[in-house]
Amino acid sequence: MSEPRRANHQHHAGNPRGTSGEPASDLLWPVFDGPADLASIEAVPLADRGLPATTYDLLRRAAALWPDRLALSVLPDASRFEHPTERTFAGLLADVHAYANVFHAHGVRRGDAVALLAPNCDELVTATLAAELAGIAAPVNSGLTKETVHELLARSGARVLVAADPELAPDVFATARELAAAGDLDALLVLKPTTGGPAPDPLPAVDGVHVGYLAAAAEGQPNDAFIGDLPSAADAAAVFHTGGTTGTPKLAAHTHANEISDAWMIATSSLFRNHETVLFAALPLFHVNALVVTLLAPLFNGHLVVWAGPQGYRDPALYVNFWKLVERYRVTAMSAVPTVYAALAGSPVDADISSLRVAFVGASPLPPAVRNSFESTTGIALVEGYGLTEATCVSALGFPGHSRPGAVGQRLPYVQMKVVEVDAFGQWADLEPGQVGTLAIKGPAVFPGYVTGRGPNGPLLDGLGKVRDGWLDTGDLARLDDDSVFLVGRAKDLIIRGGHNIDPAVI
Repeated sequence: MSEPRRANHQHHAGNPRGTSGEPASDLLWPVFDGPADLASIEAVPLADRGLPATTYDLLRRAAALWPDRLALSVLPDASRFEHPTERTFAGLLADVHAYANVFHAHGVRRGDAVALLAPNCDELVTATLAAELAGIAAPVNSGLTKETVHELLARSGARVLVAADPELAPDVFATARELAAAGDLDALLVLKPTTGGPAPDPLPAVDGVHVGYLAAAAEGQPNDAFIGDLPSAADAAAVFHTGGTTGTPKLAAHTHANEISDAWMIATSSLFRNHETVLFAALPLFHVNALVVTLLAPLFNGHLVVWAGPQGYRDPALYVNFWKLVERYRVTAMSAVPTVYAALAGSPVDADISSLRVAFVGASPLPPAVRNSFESTTGIALVEGYGLTEATCVSALGFPGHSRPGAVGQRLPYVQMKVVEVDAFGQWADLEPGQVGTLAIKGPAVFPGYVTGRGPNGPLLDGLGKVRDGWLDTGDLARLDDDSVFLVGRAKDLIIRGGHNIDPAVI
């Protein structure tokens, strides 16, 4: 088996050097080896730590520090995991400039959304970052019904849609073309599969709508700078639909400051600071975990991300080849949901996986049997985390050696947490540590609100009662103990009997 082309990793990620050769400020990289470090970290205001202002500034910083280092290895699919499309940080920045200039040419300005409807592929990574540079990224789950996609596009106000081409996802392209034909769009910009194969077939025309390949349009745009107005920290970077169980999902807005602060909180953890870190990414980019944990956080330390093919963890071939993939790319960390680890625990380890140090798990409760099976089979620690779209992504994260039975992790730096009792009139009363109540979160990653309409300068936002005095009602039942978070259910399931709150998980 031939070795993949590797980037030069001869640096210490915690003390990166810029083009001037001077080390970066230590304020950007406090020691964060476990929950005991929270107090010393928070003794310095977050505003003094020198974080990049926007996701574009973060990418530009990475391209300046490590221009020739590999940023992405994107697999066409799991069966062809030895044949990725690769790009350096400098190459990624150039492509983002060109893609953003295409969006600008189609009328996208700071308050305008660019909808993204496609399975993961090389061009989707670029398009997502470019949408946040030119306007507002609006990723949409391509598995939703056409009616729901239509409603989400209407709510976001997007008139430009980036979608999969007929080869990458024929059903998705058919939906996108119907939306364009219905008069919902000004431009339909299409993504090719991650292959670099022969020229694609011509796309069918739609009256009154520009239809074309995004990469081809980008070839005619400057790639050394963005020609429009640059975003600021307070500007909206993205709108993500939440996982509502009834009706059309809500659209939660994230500012650039939200995404940057949450990505930095993750990146500063010692679990991400090893200079040889290589992350594996297979969650879809319409999910906040894929964006924040496996796209933005690695930019802080110049880490390589290996992206799975369009089916991600749903690709059966991935489980056949997974351990060989880990060996080939020397993957050190991954992020997935419990069902993935249950499947991997049943896949015989047929390769050298000594590089894999940690596997992050979240999104649903981790059954003890899955943890025990995976860790005993692989020797790799499963680290739980907790988050929600309205708090950008991750709010609590565990550490190997600091785990507590039943906890989903410890709060991240600058994240405040408390549990409250919400009465029938919606009034909050703070509860003591150890008591079960509704978990509330405050901090720099709490979102500014849901999209409720459109004003002259962009989306109109409203917390819809979820945020009061900066505190976000997560809707989750929890208890807190020494910065550890123990989830016990959903607040709507809380049983109140005789004036006492009864934990449904116990029942």
